[in-house]
Amino acid sequence: MAWNEPGGGNNKDPWGGRDDKGPPDLDEVVRKMQDKLGGLFGGRKRGGSGGGGSGGRPGFAGFGLIAGIAVVVWLFSGIYIVDAGKQGVVLRFGSFSQATMPGPHWRIPYPVDQVEIVDVEQRRFVEIGYRSGSTGQASVAVPREALMLTKDENIVNIQLAVQYQVGDPRSYLFNTRDPNAVLKQAAESAIREVIGTSKMDFVLKEGRAEVVGRTREVMQKTLDGYNSGLLVSDVNLQDAQPPEEVQAAFSDAIKAREDKERFKNEAEAYSNDIIPKARGGAARQIQEAEGYKESLIAKAEGEASRFSQLLKEYKKAPEVTRKRLYLETMESVLNKTGKVIVDSENANNLMYLPLDQLMKQSSGARRLPTASNPDQDAQSGSAQGQPVRPSRKTRETR
Repeated sequence: MAWNEPGGGNNKDPWGGRDDKGPPDLDEVVRKMQDKLGGLFGGRKRGGSGGGGSGGRPGFAGFGLIAGIAVVVWLFSGIYIVDAGKQGVVLRFGSFSQATMPGPHWRIPYPVDQVEIVDVEQRRFVEIGYRSGSTGQASVAVPREALMLTKDENIVNIQLAVQYQVGDPRSYLFNTRDPNAVLKQAAESAIREVIGTSKMDFVLKEGRAEVVGRTREVMQKTLDGYNSGLLVSDVNLQDAQPPEEVQAAFSDAIKAREDKERFKNEAEAYSNDIIPKARGGAARQIQEAEGYKESLIAKAEGEASRFSQLLKEYKKAPEVTRKRLYLETMESVLNKTGKVIVDSENANNLMYLPLDQLMKQSSGARRLPTASNPDQDAQSGSAQGQPVRPSRKTRETR
């Protein structure tokens, strides 16, 4: 049977056996707690009869225990850990005390020492002349920063990105109020100085790498002069072009310049192709002339030597040598012709032998004169240049 059901009687109070049916007295609960705390610190309990001297020792012991625990907790609160790639800067009453490397360390707890953790490996960056959009959005140009004047009084649109990191945490925290703003101003000043001492064509074409190197050098020198503790790690020239108002004309000029370079390269290629050929032909002709010269000299020397030897033989037997020379000369002359003329002694007529025709006829089928038309055969033979014996009828007619 539940304590609050009807008929259960008055002794069913779950709050400590109270006879009344109401809730416990809140004032009584608070008073009991005060009595317990007072007994712990040496106070006199309410309604107690003991003196204050006997309760003082346990009170001081409890207070000392709590104070000791608090001191231990306070000392342990001075332990801190510096992560990899970071450095800790310990400040003692707001002034620099020391710099700590990655790992666990201990400092005098607050309010004596404080620790500032600086990320020295994080790559930070600033943008000059533009602002990067969010993911999927194009960057936005900033003409006030991007337009710069060159040495030849032309205007170029420059977009520069600078990456940097912290080199000295102490200087980074104490020597500049806003390191990012200082770096941005130093970068803008450096790029304007470099652009102002360079010509427009140099900046837009072959001088981009040199512009970046000089800008980084001037910027780092400026930051070191400020003792800012910043280290420039990289400088990127994102874009360099003329203003939008003159981009069309400038594009035409660039195309014309590119055509000039292309024609120049083609001419050089043709020159490199034709000149070696001409040199080779000249060398070949020179060598042929040298060879012809040597052959003529050798031939002349051979003829002179042969003539000298022939002269010796001629002196020994002039008549024999003269006849031999004559025969050799005639042989060499008549060797190139197919006609042979035989001189007969005791007669004024010369016999003509067409050897070339005879050789042709000997290779083919020889035609014999027919009895039906001997004159025609005689005419054909005479037309071929062969001496034809006249027929009997012809002789009789004569």
